Amino acid sequence: MGTKTTTTDRRDVYADVTARIVGQLEAGVRPWHQPWRAGHPAGTISRPLRSNGVPYRGINVLVLWLTGVERDYTSPLWLTFQQAKELDACVKKGERGTKVVYANTFEKTTKDDATGDESTERIPFLKAYTVFNAEQVEGLPARFYTPEVGPKPHAERLAGADAFFAHAEADTRHCGCKAFYSPAGDFIQLPDFDRFESRESYYAVRAHETIHWTKHAKRIDRNFETKRFGDAGYAVEELVAELGSAFLAADLGLTPEVMPGHASYLASWLEVLKTDDKAIFTAAAHAEKAAAYLHAFQPARAETTDE
Repeated sequence: MGTKTTTTDRRDVYADVTARIVGQLEAGVRPWHQPWRAGHPAGTISRPLRSNGVPYRGINVLVLWLTGVERDYTSPLWLTFQQAKELDACVKKGERGTKVVYANTFEKTTKDDATGDESTERIPFLKAYTVFNAEQVEGLPARFYTPEVGPKPHAERLAGADAFFAHAEADTRHCGCKAFYSPAGDFIQLPDFDRFESRESYYAVRAHETIHWTKHAKRIDRNFETKRFGDAGYAVEELVAELGSAFLAADLGLTPEVMPGHASYLASWLEVLKTDDKAIFTAAAHAEKAAAYLHAFQPARAETTDE
């Protein structure tokens, strides 16, 4: 799957991903928004998928979505060179792969020369490896090339999405004309469903505020030391909610919608990302954790790896 990534390589990965995202944001585009237009039966609305259909997680979701936007891929499926070879397929000549990362830790044992005592610590590391979109590979089985399918009709509300949020049991109150999460009262307020311009808008806002709900001290206890409205900590928390909402939209098969106020967040996100090229990795990791926290409330949950 690749060799262990050095400190320099890690900095390059952070800087490259951050620069690509900053470029999209400066153009007024959310790079985690557009790839869902893909009309592929393996995932018309989905996260990027491995060749076996298992979704990617964390920062790799953003990397592959961003590549899909830049190169106009419609397939959500990605393979390594070796995986393509094992399927008697091959990467097309001249195609450029996309670098993704595998994050884990290893144990390092040290011995105190004075006392002879041994101690063990866990050291984080990244492994970088290259994947190719199915559209960059020829000779794959037919399931990789199934023709595009049109959208399926839906009822006005989406039962699966309603059930998902209901199982989380967040205190969600439908009243008024504002949407927000109240940390002091530990509740979510949303306007009534019929007040939204579309059902997609309703579910996008509900997902966003429910991600905020996970930050409470009695749940994930996520804290970026926000001291005032609009500061760096506030911007990072909003980015976590934005990404977490995007992850949930993909998991639930929801058509994404731009959150109200998105434009006002762009400047603060750009400021944070340009100051710290690890910020998007941090936000994606927290967003993944928040989404996983909500998935854990569901009656049945598919297991995935950390790649």
